[in-house]
Amino acid sequence: MKKIALFFVSLMLISCGSDDASTPTNSEETMYFPPIGSSSWETKTAASLGWNQAQVQPLLDYLALKNSKSFMVLHNGKIVMEHYFNGHSASESWYWASAGKTLTATVTGIAENEGFLSINNKVSDYLGTGWTSIPLAKENLITNKHLLTMTSGLNDALGDDVSPANLQYVADAGSRWAYHNVYVKLQDVVAEATNQTWNNYFNTKLRNKIGMSGFWFSLDGLSIYRSDTRSMARFGLLALNNGIWENSQIVPATYMQNATTTSQNINLAYGYMWWLNGKSSFRLPQTQLQFNGKLITTAPDDMYCALGKNDQKIYVVPSKKLVIIRMGEAADNSGFGLSDFDEVLWQKISAVIN
Repeated sequence: MKKIALFFVSLMLISCGSDDASTPTNSEETMYFPPIGSSSWETKTAASLGWNQAQVQPLLDYLALKNSKSFMVLHNGKIVMEHYFNGHSASESWYWASAGKTLTATVTGIAENEGFLSINNKVSDYLGTGWTSIPLAKENLITNKHLLTMTSGLNDALGDDVSPANLQYVADAGSRWAYHNVYVKLQDVVAEATNQTWNNYFNTKLRNKIGMSGFWFSLDGLSIYRSDTRSMARFGLLALNNGIWENSQIVPATYMQNATTTSQNINLAYGYMWWLNGKSSFRLPQTQLQFNGKLITTAPDDMYCALGKNDQKIYVVPSKKLVIIRMGEAADNSGFGLSDFDEVLWQKISAVIN
């Protein structure tokens, strides 16, 4: 059963979380933020951190072997490792897959802070009734928070189509956890509430403020973000710093804390589209089974992460001041089989940083 859990962690569309970053003391290095509109980014060496340099090459060899395109490690905001594999380069973009769900969750929090919406309001307050095909009384139970936490109660077995006919009742909102593409309706909620397009609001309130590049595109009904590796790292750094970029609170601190801690009592390893490590149990996409133990046994307990199909990853580890990015093809090309990529990857990362 544990191997099955590992397979879903690596292969399905997923994302992990826990404690927020601690406030630095006067004796600690100040968090670094790369300048906006510039390609400059300060670095530091693994040797300066006391890391095991002999284990760096085995880590890179493993990443290359496992179809990676890029790998990046930030410590306190500065680049310690940045590597590209298999013909990919720093200037090329790649898709985030479901790791991008955290972008939607983050912008929802920004819109709430600006007074445009409340996550506790029902979705139909913004989209009108009939946005699903379920009875009105049941539809009115579904709040924005239910979409954030994957507890809408809608049928997750009908594919990615989120047209009303395909949004069908299984259980009352809040009573069942099931990973579902219906979360994308939050983008419509934000657009309606702000009277702007989703792209415009996202770009002005998040992307541009932290110097990201990238764009949204639609594929088979999915809303997917695409960017270069450094842009993904910028977003991870914002999350590590509890929603602050330099001296600006881009995302409310309380919202970020709620997003990266357990959000409901069904799947303890899920926040607001962030996945959380170190919990006593977890549930995974396309199954109602509960697995005991933490999501990735070889990773730090306080890690939270955004994980997407074909092993797109943002790992955030507050206790170690780390942001780690992996982009690429699926690590395991054996088809519908077991994969231990997250477990082995973290074994090799730990050998370097511990």
